[in-house]
Amino acid sequence: MFKKFFPTKILSLSNNIFTILLVLMVSVITVGLINALVTSPPDAIQGDSVRIMYVHVPSSFIAMGCFAFIGIASVGSLIFKIKIFPLMSKSIAPVGSIFCLISLITGSLWGKPTWGTFWVWDARLTSMLILLLFYFVYILIWKFIRNFEKANKISSIIAILGSLNLLIIKYSVDWWNTLHQPSSITFTSAPTIHYTMLIPLILMMVGLIIFTIIIFLMKYKTEIIKFKINKKIKKKNYNNF
Repeated sequence: MFKKFFPTKILSLSNNIFTILLVLMVSVITVGLINALVTSPPDAIQGDSVRIMYVHVPSSFIAMGCFAFIGIASVGSLIFKIKIFPLMSKSIAPVGSIFCLISLITGSLWGKPTWGTFWVWDARLTSMLILLLFYFVYILIWKFIRNFEKANKISSIIAILGSLNLLIIKYSVDWWNTLHQPSSITFTSAPTIHYTMLIPLILMMVGLIIFTIIIFLMKYKTEIIKFKINKKIKKKNYNNF
């Protein structure tokens, strides 16, 4: 069944594609940073500290998006037994965890001038920390459990449980009284921030998403190659036996 879904086209991706993505990423992020640090005005209340938003918000979005993908892929892996799903999840988990860590660090740096402290056990911050722990557990399962099927089953359960935490992160500012401000950009209403801040925020979001795609594709190619090698080794050992 795996051969039917085997992503051979990923292995044939040329270096030119990665070069184009890299140039596009650098260009978008450069323009985004110039707008974020120069063109964008300081906030009327928070001053220049609001510029942390241009890294914090995209990092939080990507961290949550990556784990949401892992959760959906884990459901598909458990139900349909398609092995490209755990390979894809393994590939995107490291970059998602890094962005989750960046989100927590930038959030703390932003919290110091805003709240007067680097950390509070706020619902949003605490649930993001829990998400980072889920990322670490997921990655460690694949690292230390050598049996593919066993690692896939355990990591999938962890990912599905961790996905429930995404709802808490999303709606924590609505469900509880928290220090964290509500989302300025939603899919159901118009943005509440000025376009001079919205444009660099979108540019940084796009640039970091492209970066995530680049890292994912590189890691995915590696995981596919490792899977093929392990499959050949097992087949060879079986034939020798």
